[in-house]
Order: sequence, then structure tokens, then C-alpha cells
Amino acid sequence: MIPKNRREKLLSQLNDGALVIISTNPEQLRNGDVYYPFRPHSDFWYLTGFKEPRAIAVFSKEHYTIFLRKKSPEREIWDGECLGIAKAVQTLGASQAYPINDLKHKLPQLIANATTLYYDFKSCILDDEIIQCLDGMQTQSLNEYLHEMRLIKDDNEIVLMKKAADISAQTHQLAMQQTKAGLFEYEIASIFDANFKKNNVEHAYTSVVAGGKNACILHYINNNQVLNDGDLLLIDAGCEVNGYASDITRTFPVNGKFSKAQRQIYQIVLDAQLAAIDCIKLGEVVTKPHQVASQIIQQGLINLGILQIGEDLSQFYMHGTGHWLGMDVHDVGNYQQNNQHRQYKVGMVTTVEPGIYIRKNDKINPQYWNIGVRIEDNVLITDNGNSVLTKAIVKEIDKIEQLMRLK
Repeated sequence: MIPKNRREKLLSQLNDGALVIISTNPEQLRNGDVYYPFRPHSDFWYLTGFKEPRAIAVFSKEHYTIFLRKKSPEREIWDGECLGIAKAVQTLGASQAYPINDLKHKLPQLIANATTLYYDFKSCILDDEIIQCLDGMQTQSLNEYLHEMRLIKDDNEIVLMKKAADISAQTHQLAMQQTKAGLFEYEIASIFDANFKKNNVEHAYTSVVAGGKNACILHYINNNQVLNDGDLLLIDAGCEVNGYASDITRTFPVNGKFSKAQRQIYQIVLDAQLAAIDCIKLGEVVTKPHQVASQIIQQGLINLGILQIGEDLSQFYMHGTGHWLGMDVHDVGNYQQNNQHRQYKVGMVTTVEPGIYIRKNDKINPQYWNIGVRIEDNVLITDNGNSVLTKAIVKEIDKIEQLMRLK
């Protein structure tokens, strides 16, 4: 769906006389006069298709106005060409375009006939002077409507997410084949840096490359320790394609061969993940995968004597089994509707990522210490059940060991 159609669909759900204001992210200073690479706000990108910083869109059923940076030949020598005011109307399909600095003068005219103003109170970048001119207007959050739209992916969005999944899966395979004892975590992380750049895509999030005990740290991103023979390596990494993310985790042995204890823990997680994926289908409640995965993990750990009956599973499995995926890695969309757990619909995309994390603990057999396993795939809900977008990268024990023998 093109941005114009998205704006029209959004407006069709809003009050008569609705006016929408939405802005993109500001540039973020890294240090001195150096900025982080810019990435537009997902809501703004979704509704406009515009990727430059310092822009605000204002639209209703009658008009679509965009405020953006003016062209500056001097600045473009340093930073490259920007779209500019003259090209904005034709390129972005706007009714009119103005310099961003004109917003405070033009906005009162644009809102004059509006009855309700919709915008995101947290992320919309409006200065105090502009906010004052909105005083007395009926205002409402945009998220309730816009984020429900973003939750259901159309065919074009799915194509982008499948491409991101394929590139990420290919890179995970390269990482498996190039891993060996003595390398550092950052050397494996560099495989993702290089292959993503080779495919002209960006990281969807900071990669987790966690060897040994580091795999028991859920958001470990230091990625600076040596990989030891006999340890597992957990990699959580994915790219985004034109704003749409993938999110894959694989865990495998540094030396290419699972130990007996590693194999036992890994198989429990894999069984839990496969069962969780299997229950994802149209009409099922979104909490079912976590219930199914948790039951399998709990019983598996009890069978190994790691968990006692009645003990809290969260000491070994402390996160959810999945989250929405789309333009944001933890994508927008409510998990409840009408105070009840919502049901899956066609076009939703969720991750499925059970895990077990066993830290050093004198109550547990030492053979299981510092084993951290997570397996994560991206799953699209379809008319016929589901489709695993990330199925190209192996996860069965024998297939992982076979792939790693092909170094």
C-alpha cells in the first residue's frame, strides 16, 4: 500500500473534520559535531515515504501539507542533496510544501477548519509556540488507529520482510561456518556488518554475539570476549530492508559439536519453539505460544533435575516467547482488545523465541552451568496457518553440526 492510500485509510477511521500531525525523528548528536546515521520515525515513514530529518506532515481529507528543509547549496556540499521545497509536491504527492521554519506561521491556517487534532503526544516534535496555537482544540492520540494499521502487513510489506529474513538467514549461516575457538565475538559480529553492507541493508538492532556465559545475558552487546572451545555461541542479529526488520536468533557450539548437556538443553528449547510455532494460526489467542513453550521448557528442566516441581520457571526462562515485528523490531500493536487477549489475524508477523539460560548455581549440576540457548524465527500468520519467513537458516542439532563441518 502506497503512503497516499495509507493516509486515506487512516482518515477514513477518524472523526469528520480530523487533522493529523506527524513528525519524524530529529537527528541525534553522537559527539562534537558528529551525528548518528539518521533513521526516520516509523510512523512518519509509513505515512509519507519520506526519509529526511526535520520534517512534519499535516493532512486531512482536504489537503496534505508537508514541512521540510529548504535546499542549501552550501550544506549540500557537505551532506549531499536533499529533496527541497520545489520537488516535494510532485515527489511526495503533497498538496503543498513549505520550509520547516514556516510551520508556526502556517499551522493556524491549516487547523482553522479542523474539529479534532490527532497526533502522537510522545513522539511528535512540536515546540512550545506551536503547541500554544493548538490550545482549545479537541486532541486525540493517533496511535490507536495508526498502530492497528501497521500491525497488519500487506503484500508489499511482506516481500520486504521476507527479503530481510533471507539476507539475515544467509548471514547467520556464514557466521556458523566461520566460527571457531580462539576468535573473538566481535570478529563474528563483523560478518553481519560486512554482509549487511554487501547487500545494502542496515542492522535492524544492535547484534548480540554472546559466547559461553555471556549468552545468559539477554541484551549482551559488548561482543568483545574470546570464543572458547566447548562453549555455545548465541547470536541474535537481523537486518532491515527499506525500514522493515528481521529478527533471528541461533545458538550453536563454537567447536561445531554439541556436548551431551548442551544437546539436552538445546533440544528442549527447539521442541518448545516448534510447538509454539505450530499453534500460531488465524483465530488463536496470542498468548498461546508462550503457554505452550513454557510448559515444554518447565517439564524438560524438571526431567533433567534442573528445576524442581513447584519452582519458578522464570529463573531459567524470564522473557516472553514473541513480539510483533515490522518497521520496528518490537513493533507496534496491542496484545489485547476489549480487555481480552487478542487473536491472530492474517498479515500479522510475530517472533517466536523461547530460551533457557542457566547461570552458575551450586544447586545445579555443573555440566549445565553457563549454557544459554535461544532460538528465534519470524512467523507470518496466513489463511492456512502460518509461514516461517526465516526458515532458510537451519536449527536442528544434526543440521547445525553438518553445516559447521562444511567450514
